[in-house]
Amino acid sequence: MTVTEEKLAKENADLKEENAELKRQLSVLKKMAFGSKSEKTKQVETNPEQISLFNEAETEQSVSAREEEKEIVVTGHSRKKKRTRDEIFKDLPVEEVIHEVEDKTCPECGTEMTVIGKEYLHEELVYVPAKVYRRKHYAEVVKCPDCGEYTEKSIGEKAVIVKGKAPETVLPKSYCSAELLTHILYEKYAKAVPLERLSKDFRSMKAEISTATLSNWVIEAADRYFRPIYEELHNQILSSSVIHADETVVQVLKEKDRKATAESRMWVYCTEKIKLYEYRPTRKGQNAAEFLKGYTGYLVCDGYDGYNKLTGVTRCGCWAHARRKFLEAMPVDDELKKTSKAKEGFEKINRIFELERKFKELSKEERYNQRQKQTKPVLDDFYAWLETINPIQGSGLAKAVQYAKNEKKYLYAFLENPDIPIDNNLAERTVKPFVIGRKNWLFSTSTKGAEASAMIYSIINTAEANGLNPRDYLTEVFTHPGRLILPLKSE
Repeated sequence: MTVTEEKLAKENADLKEENAELKRQLSVLKKMAFGSKSEKTKQVETNPEQISLFNEAETEQSVSAREEEKEIVVTGHSRKKKRTRDEIFKDLPVEEVIHEVEDKTCPECGTEMTVIGKEYLHEELVYVPAKVYRRKHYAEVVKCPDCGEYTEKSIGEKAVIVKGKAPETVLPKSYCSAELLTHILYEKYAKAVPLERLSKDFRSMKAEISTATLSNWVIEAADRYFRPIYEELHNQILSSSVIHADETVVQVLKEKDRKATAESRMWVYCTEKIKLYEYRPTRKGQNAAEFLKGYTGYLVCDGYDGYNKLTGVTRCGCWAHARRKFLEAMPVDDELKKTSKAKEGFEKINRIFELERKFKELSKEERYNQRQKQTKPVLDDFYAWLETINPIQGSGLAKAVQYAKNEKKYLYAFLENPDIPIDNNLAERTVKPFVIGRKNWLFSTSTKGAEASAMIYSIINTAEANGLNPRDYLTEVFTHPGRLILPLKSE
């Protein structure tokens, strides 16, 4: 092959790669607008422009293995036994309705007939709509009959009058009850119902409660009841060996010295049992440094450089983020995808997840040993392979390779301690309730509202993480003011 031919061949290969990259970028833009946002392994094989109708459970199987599975013909299978209605609704109360015989006279001889049993006909699932009613409190007044005199016009000097004591109102000078406040907070923060919609619902039940009033109740409840609980949970999370962190955008309309369109941040710090949200106007790494001041454990997070401002903390990377970069870099064309470096990198990272599933049930000591024996060589092979990659500058593959190289130190950190997970999915799952809510209520009006939301999201999601019923827990807190009732399930 002549020099000219070699040059043309190289130019042709470069153009093909560039064309594949442009197609990939176009596909990404279409997917952002119309398609699924998941980086699940299953999505690799489907058309990235096709909207997924069903969000199936994640499977960390490799693409090659799944391609091989297509060749298998299943001749028979066992079907999971379908649950009965009694099993599905076993925790619901039951009301029995007996339809009596109107005329118990024997049609043959006229004798009065006796009941000998009942026959099952059918059942219904009944829904009773919510109702709002007024509960008026009165103090009973009692008088000692032997002390002084009492008339309608005056009370004698020695008269002894005693009045009954009622519990404090849930919110000072407010007509809001514990049950009503629980309903408002649960609907907004657990079910993502905007306060304006709640106000409309109350109006339909003949109760006029303005959105402004509801908002004031939310802020006051957070400050009065949840701030001390939040502070105690903050103290407890700092004693954890591993903390996950993440942040997402939130818009606050009335914020000092900032435009209404400015992007603020809702930060998340969590463990399996404690979920804490913190509102901050910016994304500065100093925010995390202040919240985690004094913490000396492991912090699992994404590749944001702001986390480097933390001192005394061992930062751990997220392999799910690294894998996502290679998924996003895959060509759209099926033929190019099969031989692409992006797919190869994706497969290599998937091997780490496959090993972690195998080690899940092992003891901590054995998991540590197996990670050193089996996982570390996979990591070493992956990074050795990265050095052989020479992607087009600015391409998706180039970004994936650079991200992995930049995060190398942090992506290796999980090998130090068997308690450290290989990804930051826990934090991403914790962020999700807030993101879902944000799609409905769109923004916070004030910084006080954003701070209140952070505390309430923290309390409700921590309660759920501990297997508590959030409604019952909130009612318990509101009916016992002054008591520090943590949303943590005792071991």
